[in-house]
Amino acid sequence: MTKVYDRSRSQYYEEIQYGQKALNFLYNNLLGRLFLGLATSKALSRFVMRRKESKRSVKDIAPFVKKYGINMDDFEAVEYQSFNDFFTRKARKGRRQIAAGKNGIIAVADSKLCVYPIGKDLRMIIKQSRYDLEELLRDKDLAERFDGGVCFVYRLSVDDYHRYCFAASGGVTHTRKIKGVLHTVSSISQRYKVFAENSREYCLIETKNTGSIIQMEVGAILVGRIINHDIKEAVCGEEKGYFAYGGSTIIVIYEKDRVIPDEDLLRNSQDGIETRVKLGERVGKVKF
Repeated sequence: MTKVYDRSRSQYYEEIQYGQKALNFLYNNLLGRLFLGLATSKALSRFVMRRKESKRSVKDIAPFVKKYGINMDDFEAVEYQSFNDFFTRKARKGRRQIAAGKNGIIAVADSKLCVYPIGKDLRMIIKQSRYDLEELLRDKDLAERFDGGVCFVYRLSVDDYHRYCFAASGGVTHTRKIKGVLHTVSSISQRYKVFAENSREYCLIETKNTGSIIQMEVGAILVGRIINHDIKEAVCGEEKGYFAYGGSTIIVIYEKDRVIPDEDLLRNSQDGIETRVKLGERVGKVKF
């Protein structure tokens, strides 16, 4: 289980990992690791997706809502045609408030958030794995622009709202898709450098107040599709896209001396604790 701090309730809780037994078998069992390649393949993701897009999968919605205590009043009242139709549901107008204000920065998704500094050597420690920003982006020149910056990692679990927004307003440039596998993004896979191995997409956003920002969507186990809208001019809080079935992650990277993360996020992250946030919620401020 993963320890999470719920800001809205000012309390800690232990998050139960979806599919915990199966993941333990795949990642912590010698026999299970023989099947890990298949489990993290896009072929399996496509197979599961076909099932979740069938009309028969509608029957899975009510038990899922009950198990995870999802407040359906937050979402548009529509008749879902499949489980994936429900999974990619849209929030009702006004249910996700954008709290950026004049100098605030916002959470890009309902998620569990940790903040990590990017060292002088372009490296950072995420969930006990050492990442090189160049290997994450596969672009040396672009990586060097974020030397000494800060990285916000938003982890979405299956019960989260899987639509996400732009972190800031500005021109969208340098979009890129990187092929890879689909490891789980939970702590159980910490021996693998999942963000550098998984399929992912990212873009560069050129802003007025916060300089250049990288916003990256990372696929995860059973998440075969990242659907980004074709938008060339980002608006802070405007929908950027959504994930199909499964858990997933969004990484937002800011340049050095551009933003100041909220103190509780820094404190929790240093202790290895994620903070539960909602899309549009303030998570820091611009450093003028």
